[in-house]
Amino acid sequence: MGEKIRVMVAEDMDLLREDVCDVVGQQEDMEIVGCAESGQEICALAKERECDVILMDIEMETMQAGVQAAEQIHQFRSDIRIIFMTAHETDDMITTAMGSGAVDYIVKGCDEAVMLDHIRKAYLNQTTLEPRVRQTVMQEYSRLRQSERSLIFFINNVARLTPAERELVKLLLEGKKISEIAKVRCVEVVTVKTQIKGLLSKFGCSRSKEIVQMIRQLGLEHLF
Repeated sequence: MGEKIRVMVAEDMDLLREDVCDVVGQQEDMEIVGCAESGQEICALAKERECDVILMDIEMETMQAGVQAAEQIHQFRSDIRIIFMTAHETDDMITTAMGSGAVDYIVKGCDEAVMLDHIRKAYLNQTTLEPRVRQTVMQEYSRLRQSERSLIFFINNVARLTPAERELVKLLLEGKKISEIAKVRCVEVVTVKTQIKGLLSKFGCSRSKEIVQMIRQLGLEHLF
């Protein structure tokens, strides 16, 4: 038989940690090389011992201790495959966890055979994400690509703004109405409306609120 898959387990619940270690340790092709009850402890173990796969709980000493531990571990051991184990399966939790460099994500309480299969596939770099996780990851990827295109489009248009239009955007970000903007700039309301039409045309929007929303979503308020 070839080399065994060296597995570590990070889980703050004693009974669950012991159960997972027992199941993994009974496999002919696997061995437990370390167990931890916190993110800090698993980071220390990963530095001290050779390991192939880590089964990592997300919520330990803090709500995202596992995610933070995964990020730290990959700074000095990028080859370790990390599989998150969690009781939660929300979109935010999945995207946050997978964004740390983990290769897989399983829900606590899944069948033992499923867990073991995920370990073997991770070791062989043949990870197949569960449909729910894969869908969430792909949706986030699509969102990021769209955000990237929006950012490029926005920056290109910002470069075309006149000083007066930049000032107008700043006032819109401050939540001022057209009549208030006209008063601040000492111009007629009709002039402000005409300038806003120009902004809408440049940004491809139908309402000034859409421009404000776009700027805030991209986190670019500081440009104005």
